[in-house]
Amino acid sequence: MSALDYQSGFGNEFASEAVAGTLPEGRNSPQRVALGLYAEQLSGTAFTAPRHANRRSWLYRIRPAAMHQPFSMLKSGKFHNIFDEVPATPNQLRWDPWPLPSAPTDFVDGLVAIAGNGTAAMQAGIGVHIYAANRSMQGRYFYDADGELLIVPQLGRLRLATEFGAIEVEPQEIAVIPRGVRFRVELLDGEARGYVAENFGAMLRLPDLGPIGSNCLANARDFLTPVAAYEDVDGEFELIAKFQGHLWSAKIDHSPLDVVAWHGNYAPYKYDLRRFNTIGSISYDHPDPSIFTVLTSPSDTPGTANMDFVIFPPRWLVAEDTFRPPWFHRNIASEFMGLVHGAYDAKAGGFVPGGASLHNSMSGHGPDAASFDKASAADTTKPDHIVDTMAFMFETRAVIRPTKQALESAQLQPDYHQCWQGLEKHFRPPQK
Repeated sequence: MSALDYQSGFGNEFASEAVAGTLPEGRNSPQRVALGLYAEQLSGTAFTAPRHANRRSWLYRIRPAAMHQPFSMLKSGKFHNIFDEVPATPNQLRWDPWPLPSAPTDFVDGLVAIAGNGTAAMQAGIGVHIYAANRSMQGRYFYDADGELLIVPQLGRLRLATEFGAIEVEPQEIAVIPRGVRFRVELLDGEARGYVAENFGAMLRLPDLGPIGSNCLANARDFLTPVAAYEDVDGEFELIAKFQGHLWSAKIDHSPLDVVAWHGNYAPYKYDLRRFNTIGSISYDHPDPSIFTVLTSPSDTPGTANMDFVIFPPRWLVAEDTFRPPWFHRNIASEFMGLVHGAYDAKAGGFVPGGASLHNSMSGHGPDAASFDKASAADTTKPDHIVDTMAFMFETRAVIRPTKQALESAQLQPDYHQCWQGLEKHFRPPQK
């Protein structure tokens, strides 16, 4: 998609320098860093986390990250973590796409909190947000101290200029910005819209494959991390921080993206969802949707996630004598779904790219009446090739509480429940 360079792999120990000879040999923090730079460690886990789970990187930068003016709290906007303003509802919810702004709006100003659970203070839970923007960030930089950001573009390409280098993502790709990493978002197509999961819990990682073996689902080699690139720019800039659910602003007289070299395993990355290697039944019956997990944030309960990121990409359905679309179900987990591209095979209408749905714990959901009738009459001796689609799900063990602004928005569909009302009663007990 671009001429940018990347390093491949997930959780690797990377080393990258924009100027040859910058990285020190043998010492992470030498008395004098090459080229007059400063050494700084960025830790994404506790210092004493087990070696296999420890995430940190050493940055060799023009100025330390501590150099900025004091922060002042900004007025509360639409991007927040207030999930208790209104009671959570057991109703099935669905939203139309959020409109693109008419006034100049960048990525940060265009973020709208839709739902969430937990808190950054407890380091558990997630925030779910929509972004809609029509302007690149100008003279502004942002970092989130509350959680890592999983960005899912739906409309328009993004260039994420980070401390570690640049990442470009387009719809059907994702990017993850680790907690605390400073970045700027540039719009490559003039307008952009998409989804963001703000993960307060354990860092996202590849799920264990168990009996699947050593391959398939998302392969580590397909994840890309940027190479070092730096900005040596002085001026009047704004550094925005999200800290404990609030936005804060500080003046800074230089670009904070001034890292000339870095090494470590705590860095932004991207992944092309079209590279996902799907798994499914080749005989009969319907596997659980967990087979579509791209990334997972584990909880303190084995097998139960703080958050799973699941996708429903193009795939073949070949199970015989089986209802092939997602079946009617009620989950202990809660599901927030979005649609990036195409159509979703369990809904005949109403769920469109840029839209979203929320099915909370134990709320019944599944295919609408039209999808049920079509699938029930399908010839299952023939395969069904689902193409031209990309849906996803943020799934979590806790109830996802919609925000007041999301429930009061014009995008909320008041008649979503009607999609199941056309399901007919077919029960015919045997006559005695």
